[in-house]
Amino acid sequence: MGDRVGRKNVRMNLKRLLSLALFCASFSVFAADKITIMVSGIDKLIYLPAKLAEQLGYLKDTGLEIELLSEPAGSNAETEMLSGVAQGVIGFYDHTISLQARGKLVQSVVQFSHAPGEAILVSQKSGNIKTVADFKGRTLGVTGLGSSTYHLTRYIASKAGLKVSEYKIVPVGAGTSFITAMGKKEIDGGMTTEPTISKLLSAGSANILVDLRTMDTTEAALGGPYPGACLYMPTAWVNKHRNEVRQIATAFVKALQYIKTHSAEEIAEKMPRDFYGQDKQLYVKAIEDSKQMFTPDGVMPEKGPSTVLKVLSGSDKSLHGRSINLANTYTNRFVTAETQ
Repeated sequence: MGDRVGRKNVRMNLKRLLSLALFCASFSVFAADKITIMVSGIDKLIYLPAKLAEQLGYLKDTGLEIELLSEPAGSNAETEMLSGVAQGVIGFYDHTISLQARGKLVQSVVQFSHAPGEAILVSQKSGNIKTVADFKGRTLGVTGLGSSTYHLTRYIASKAGLKVSEYKIVPVGAGTSFITAMGKKEIDGGMTTEPTISKLLSAGSANILVDLRTMDTTEAALGGPYPGACLYMPTAWVNKHRNEVRQIATAFVKALQYIKTHSAEEIAEKMPRDFYGQDKQLYVKAIEDSKQMFTPDGVMPEKGPSTVLKVLSGSDKSLHGRSINLANTYTNRFVTAETQ
């Protein structure tokens, strides 16, 4: 009888060990599930809420394993998402419209900004450029061909009466590469973001011709609010992972609220040192000049999508002859209290 009891205990212990092993294995699989988000230039101030949410621990508080990766060009970040390398992109909302025109359904789930947060600068070395109409015969720099800076520059130039053939647009990237291109006279001007704007202004190398960093200046230039930075994800993925999306959205909304309720100095203090280098005060000023562009709650601004569609329609060939359902390009369900 003792042998039977012994064998029974062995079997029970083996079952327990097997159950424990299966539990640990399943947990390991779950823990290994990483949500990767590509940021279209993580050090750009237009995407400040992304890194800030990480720095403040809001992303960690979700209990999810979330990795932020930086890809300077928005079009490349988009490609990473479509290939399955990433589950989402922090980039410009206009990509959701362009992708729908190409049969790819994605949507903004958190709207970071209601203004582009960019500006068209002109080099001090480029002679007499006083208005956008003076771009005739000039070379302008943008982040990349097909980027948000490209579409906005084309739209603003067309409003000034310029034909595409009357000026040249070249991709020069952002940050140091944009500054270098302007310094070498490779471009006469162009559209870029903070903190590049503040660096060029501080150095006396450029002047602002069109400012899209605030709601007022954006509406004056574009005729309405222009939702820029956001987190967009494939609609199919969002529908299958609603709880995860809600947790991520909540973390980013907390970061937006932090921006609204704290000074530029306090925000800068939370950011990695390599984001501002040796000139922290310049970085603080850039944040101060950019704070107005951020939404306080992650909600898509009313009439914003129609403004973006208007801008894209003149320069994005993929939209020609296509009917766009703007309601499918964004959702507020993950950021509004009624749907919590």
